[in-house]
Parts: sequence; structure tokens; C-alpha cells
Amino acid sequence: MKAKSLLNLASLWTRAKPRVGATPCDVVHRENKWKLLRYRAGGEGARFATPIVLVPSLINRHYVLDLMPGKSFTEFLVAQGHDVYTIDWGTPAAEDRYVTFDEVCDRYIGRAVRVASRGSARGKAHLFGYCLGGTLAAIHAAARPEQVASLVAVAAPVRFEDDGLLSAWTRSQTFDVSAMVQALGNVPWQLMQSAFHMLRPTLGAAKAVALLDRAWDDEYLDGVMALETWGSDNVSLPGAAYERYVNELYREDALMKGTFTLSGRPARLDAIRCPTLAVTFEHDNIVPGPSAAVLLDAIGAEDKERVHLKGGHVGAMVSSAAAKGLWPKLSSWWAAHEDATAATKPAARRASARRAV
Repeated sequence: MKAKSLLNLASLWTRAKPRVGATPCDVVHRENKWKLLRYRAGGEGARFATPIVLVPSLINRHYVLDLMPGKSFTEFLVAQGHDVYTIDWGTPAAEDRYVTFDEVCDRYIGRAVRVASRGSARGKAHLFGYCLGGTLAAIHAAARPEQVASLVAVAAPVRFEDDGLLSAWTRSQTFDVSAMVQALGNVPWQLMQSAFHMLRPTLGAAKAVALLDRAWDDEYLDGVMALETWGSDNVSLPGAAYERYVNELYREDALMKGTFTLSGRPARLDAIRCPTLAVTFEHDNIVPGPSAAVLLDAIGAEDKERVHLKGGHVGAMVSSAAAKGLWPKLSSWWAAHEDATAATKPAARRASARRAV
């Protein structure tokens, strides 16, 4: 085992890169830099009538939910018979500095939900959001509930007025977000990544120790390399969207206070009446559990549930433990909230994928 560990460590630089984001899919809609992916169903197709739209964080690549074969949330859902879509936010260019929060949260997510819903017997879609994607999903569901069948928010901040380091940083008088956006346009991913590193300054050392301890395990190494590939593949954030995000959500806590709007429409959490599931993690240093769990206290839905698990912000969503616990839980929850109508027919599915919006 020791010899294998040394051999693996010596070959890290030449080790084949993991196949991230490998679950077969098709681009069914494209707009500006973002696109909507639909994962291909195997066998007889999807068993469930209502599609699932996955909304990842704006500052991370979508394939954290499709990390690699055997360690992919989307691959698992497709195997369970779900019709799965995900938003790939793409890479903002200089001209995207003027893309607003409303465009992202209302227009883009709304378009994704409508495209996915067209092949659905219910005319609705389940909305799933991870991290900031969960915040966006909740805001969209609050302002545009018509086609949202249910809401799942995983490690998603809803209350921003807390004692966390990110809250303290964004509320600091020395942090002039307007001046930064005027100077830089899009907010560099390096700046945001450094803020996350401040939350756990010893994380790099902890990873190194774990790597040395399990260097003999090829499956573990492949998983680590896939996660590190994703972790270093970040994107910048459109300046206009980021400025409102900081000013109104972090500094004013407008979502919790009921004063946030989306394209001029009230985005009040108590307007969310669809079945809702909030997932929080015990050791999440990015989104404190109470800041995410408060969603259930604020919404107007009667059918609501919280799942609280051990683990951190990323690991608890993509780990082998998640594959055995959280993923089946989510699949079962969606199945329990499925309409009795039979699954969408393949012909309708193909037609909806071809339609323009």
C-alpha cells in the first residue's frame, strides 16, 4: 500500500484528467452566454412526468452536479427515471458587465423553466437550486410561481444578516462595490475565490494531509482530481447583477424583509406555496445552516421539509455519502410529489427539445 501511495503521488502531474460533466446531454436552448442542457434518458425514457431544472451557482461551473461517471448527481437522477435539465451559465464576457439580476433570475431561469415545462403533462417543472442557485430559484419561485411544481434549495442562503465572515466583508464600509464594478466591469472570480479561502484558511493543508493518507486509493484520487478541476474552473460574475446582489441581499437583507423585487414584481417568500424542501449541512462554512433553514419559516407552503446532514458545503452534495443518502432522498421526494399522469411521451419530449422560445 505504501509503494502504491508513493507511485500514485509521483504520477499526479501525469495522471489522466478525470472526465467531468460526462453525462450525455443535448443543448435545448441557448441565449447570450448561457444554455440549457437536457440529459438523455436511457432505456424507455423518463418514468416521471414532471421535469427537474437544476440551477447551479452563478460563480461555479454547473458540472459540480455532474462531476464524473459514478459520482454524478445528474447521472443518478436520469438512472432513476427523472427528466433532468440544468443551466450552464457559461462564461461572461466584457459586455456582460451590464447583465442585471433581473435578467438572470427572471428572464434566464424563467426561460429554462418554460422550455422544460413544454414537454410536461403538468406544464410545470421542479426547480432545484444549489448554493446561490438556490437563492435565485427561491426568488424566482416567489415572483413567478405559475410553472414551479416544487422547490428544492440546497445550502442556499436566504437570510444574509448573520455573523458569517462573508456578511461582515460585504457590509464593511471599506468595501465599495460600486467603485469595484465601475473599475472592473465583471467581478473577477479570483476575488470571490479568495473570499471563500478566507473562510477556511487551513483547507489546503487539510486536503494535502488527506491526499497523503489515501494516495493508494485510485478511486479517491480520481474523485479529488475531478473536484479540484471543478474548484479551479470558476467564472466571473456580471457586474450589475453582483452590485444588486451585495447591496440588496447582503446589506439590506431585502429577501427576508419582504422588500425584494424581481422585474418590478414583489418577490415575497410567503408567496411560495409549492412543496418545498430545504437541505442544510452541519459543517457548511459558506452558508450557515440557519441562514438556509429560515426559508421554511418564511414561505407560505404547507408542504415543507428540512433535511439537515453532516458535511460541508461541497462535500455533502457530491460525496459517496451523498450518493447513498441525499441523492436517493431527493429522488424519492420528487417521486412523492409527482403527478399521477403518465410520463411524457418520447415524441412530445423530442418535439419540446426542438422548439424555439
